[in-house]
Amino acid sequence: MKLSSPRRTTTLKTGWSFSQVTSEYSKDVEETWHPCPIPTSVHVELKKLGIIPDPYKDLNEWKVQWIQEADWVFKTSFHVGEDQLASQHLDIIFDGLDTYCTIKLNGQIVGEVDNMFMSHRIDVKEVIQAKDNHLELHFKSPWHEARKAEEANGGSKFLWNGASNRLYSRKAQYGWGWDWGPVMMTVGPWKDIHLEAYDARLEDVRVDTTLSGAGYDHATLEAHFSTSGKAELKLDLELQDISGKVIRSVQSHPAEDVLNWNLGQEVKGWYPIGYGDQNLYQLKIELKDAKGTPLDVVTRRVAFRSAQLIQEPLEGQEGTSFVFEINGIRIFCGGSNWIPADSFLTEVEPLRYRKWIDLMVRGNQNMLRVWGGGIYESEELYDACDEAGILVWQDFMFGCGLVKAEQAVKRLRDHPSVVIFAGNNEDYALAESIDVMDYNDNSGDYMKSKFPARQIYEIILPEVVKRFSHIEYRRSSPYGGKTSSDQTVGDIHQWNVWHGTQEPWSNWDKLAGRFVSEFGMQGYPDLRTVNEWSDDKSQLFPQSRVSVNHNKADGFERRLELYLMENFRHSFDMPGYVYYTQIMQAECLGAAYRLWRRNFKGRGKEYTSGALVWQLNDCWPCVSWGIADYYLRPKPAFFTIARELRPFTVGLTRKEVKKLRDKETSAFFEISEKLEIWACNSSLEPVEVIVRLETFNLSTSHRDQLTFNARLDANASTEIWSGDLPGQPIRHDEASSPHPIVVQARLYLKAKPDIVEARYSSWPEPYKYLDFPDPVLKLSSHDGEVRISCEKPVKGLVLDVDGDEVEWSDQALDLFPDDEQVVHAKGLKGRTVNYRFVGDGSA
Repeated sequence: MKLSSPRRTTTLKTGWSFSQVTSEYSKDVEETWHPCPIPTSVHVELKKLGIIPDPYKDLNEWKVQWIQEADWVFKTSFHVGEDQLASQHLDIIFDGLDTYCTIKLNGQIVGEVDNMFMSHRIDVKEVIQAKDNHLELHFKSPWHEARKAEEANGGSKFLWNGASNRLYSRKAQYGWGWDWGPVMMTVGPWKDIHLEAYDARLEDVRVDTTLSGAGYDHATLEAHFSTSGKAELKLDLELQDISGKVIRSVQSHPAEDVLNWNLGQEVKGWYPIGYGDQNLYQLKIELKDAKGTPLDVVTRRVAFRSAQLIQEPLEGQEGTSFVFEINGIRIFCGGSNWIPADSFLTEVEPLRYRKWIDLMVRGNQNMLRVWGGGIYESEELYDACDEAGILVWQDFMFGCGLVKAEQAVKRLRDHPSVVIFAGNNEDYALAESIDVMDYNDNSGDYMKSKFPARQIYEIILPEVVKRFSHIEYRRSSPYGGKTSSDQTVGDIHQWNVWHGTQEPWSNWDKLAGRFVSEFGMQGYPDLRTVNEWSDDKSQLFPQSRVSVNHNKADGFERRLELYLMENFRHSFDMPGYVYYTQIMQAECLGAAYRLWRRNFKGRGKEYTSGALVWQLNDCWPCVSWGIADYYLRPKPAFFTIARELRPFTVGLTRKEVKKLRDKETSAFFEISEKLEIWACNSSLEPVEVIVRLETFNLSTSHRDQLTFNARLDANASTEIWSGDLPGQPIRHDEASSPHPIVVQARLYLKAKPDIVEARYSSWPEPYKYLDFPDPVLKLSSHDGEVRISCEKPVKGLVLDVDGDEVEWSDQALDLFPDDEQVVHAKGLKGRTVNYRFVGDGSA
């Protein structure tokens, strides 16, 4: 009688080689086999070999387009031992194949796949040999395969971004080119490949946890198990904390039975960053046969939290809220959108994911939206979010097949950070734009409608998510009320700054929605990144072919200049252009977070509950909407956003009010300037604060001061004061210019009256009308600290050094007399600090 043996997994990493091969589109190819590791992709290996130039430099993107139109084969040989052959099951597991691949083992086709997002398990017991085995992966051209599918389905369709045939391929959509990314259609085994021998295994483990009670301190755990094999199987289970201490355990639990543990207060809850600790546990599950022989062991990360999306009527405004409530706490979600971190996914090291999430933490962000045109991301990204307390909004990757959706939900449901699935990115908005969306059709059968994808988004995906998880599902992002742009219901993508009507950023308050899941403004990356574009320094100016190729947004020249010309006197040399586009982006995005966070006014008054900037990151060195560039170098906008997402903030807005003498005239009137002050408190307790308001006339150096005492409500914004701007006279004609008065507000906790908790300076806009006086700026640095003071206000101070970059604690600073600011500089190493500010004479 054969004894049971444990599951054994061998990762097939060695002995691989690849070559281009003849296809119907590439005739008479001379095969040249090159050794390679896997996971990998063709572009990466050809670059290593020196066969192609670096696709990220110069115009080289266009020199490598032939790769996507060729066929490629990866092959290896591997040995199988007698003990493996004796197992009841032998499977090869492909974690990810990109994308159209025929799989041959020992000359026999064992599988054909066409979905990059899926893993594939293939039973090879009858094909495997008791000697060397030959595995061959034939990847067909993604361009041609998608083109053939397009032709078979009636031709091209209207779309935003990329080539139309991308719609017919279950491949990362951004590889077809986007308005921030190059055309790089990768090919190859992009995830690991394993050989697995087993007699029985744990096929699936679903763990559902709850946290309930008045104080959200009562925990339960329910687990369901799916196993292979018909024999009697038992489970030994342990719930452990992060140190390995056993919280609860059970032996010989029947594998077919549900596990129910009422844990009460034996475990602690998981909270978003800023609201509590990120307590994580693991459930260790060991599968045994009836005699107690170990067969398989898996672990699942476990956390306990309650997550709800609250959509309820609001006080004084139409529509409903759209606010995430975690363990009874309603959260203002200030964060970013995530695109793939590289055009070549296999080049993203695990630590790089961690660094991105660490950057979010530095930026006081608490939510990341994984955008629907990329991939279901690496476990490293989700693990890092779990550990840091970053909430995750997860899009499905556009149109999704049923099996793919099931795999995605099963893989991501154990992450406490994942709080919502959305069916797609902007598909409803596009359907509205081409008039194929009929909101009056609620039949539930949409396959014969003009928008058949509704069957996926409204019927298939919600059923899958509900069947396999307890995570909230939304049919799209954006999606709301009367249309996908309804500002009173659901989430919106607010692109009427930059795209659309190209509003000034001072109108962000009018452009608010209940939850703004996309918005943005472009800015150049760090000058060091710009210098990576080309070794030909003559190309390093804003209008060069190389620079233009590194900005993929249609009409970007017109739009950048629209916002620059409206607001700044700017220079056109590369350092100056980098600086002014960055400051423009910083001013624009800081204003959005400041004005929208003001709308989070407490329970029942969550008029805006989230702002997720487009975008956090880049997939290559470029000009984009990213707030940090490809090399994780934060732009000034990163810091202005970080200041607006601190636990305590103070905000100012100023508006001109024109009052006609009477209804008979247009020539006689008064123009006054009104100022409003508010503050935000994300802590869960009300606090007493002092707000000191100071004004400075740039022409006369006259200063005024006001002080306010206020009580800030918990987890809400609080209005503090409104009135006439001190020092601004009433004007009686449009020919009279307002006085150039800068206003600074500083917020102090009454319990700590000597520490500035928050500050904000409001300047007359547009800045192009201002004559900036010499600020008499003073900088001193010692032991990684830079102390900065001035005699007259400074706008948009950016610090830098020659040589290797420094990690700055703050940038894009506004400074005011008698208010010294300190910036921490990691890696300064005694070097001289350079700086630039608006109107410093460099323009």
